[in-house]
Amino acid sequence: MFEEIELLLRVFADIRPAGVVEGAYLFGQTESNQPSVFAVARELLERRQVQKILISDCLPKSGYIGAVACRRALIEFGIDSDAILEVPMEPTEILHTLIESQAVVRFAKARDYQRLIVVSSPFHQERAFMTMVTAALEQYPSLKIYSHPGAAQPWDEIVTHSQGQLTAIRAQWIAEEHKRIDKYIAQGDLLPREQILEYLRTRD
Repeated sequence: MFEEIELLLRVFADIRPAGVVEGAYLFGQTESNQPSVFAVARELLERRQVQKILISDCLPKSGYIGAVACRRALIEFGIDSDAILEVPMEPTEILHTLIESQAVVRFAKARDYQRLIVVSSPFHQERAFMTMVTAALEQYPSLKIYSHPGAAQPWDEIVTHSQGQLTAIRAQWIAEEHKRIDKYIAQGDLLPREQILEYLRTRD
């Protein structure tokens, strides 16, 4: 139990890497949740902490509005068009956390990225970070992954999540995400929490 708490705290209060990181990946969100990650993207660019904002390059699916609409929404949010890079995801029938993570790690490896910041809505951040670390350790172990949760939004607001299929208040997604982490660890799709924690302890 203590290790679960330590991991959660470290994911939500990760250190900010020195210098300028090559990219920050925004996990695909439903429209009601995307302002959370957009706000962090703008902040990271304004503080010159990242070079590029990475988004999923695919058609609208699984609750994600698609690359074209996402780029347009980011620009309307105040992010420079030149700062946005699309990460190829197609062909895929659906979009989910593991597909995104594996594609992003391949993208980072092909461009010799050394560091990457992971940004998702707060209730999804722990699983998003764990999945990206799992993918990195499998495909590109030298890549250093950092966690930066999206900006807080009203926890009691009803929103759609889970590939655009389920609706609940944001607070209810906390328990659901915890269950999914346990499920995917048992399936072998996620490294155990202890290994993710060890990664954080030795990363820097």
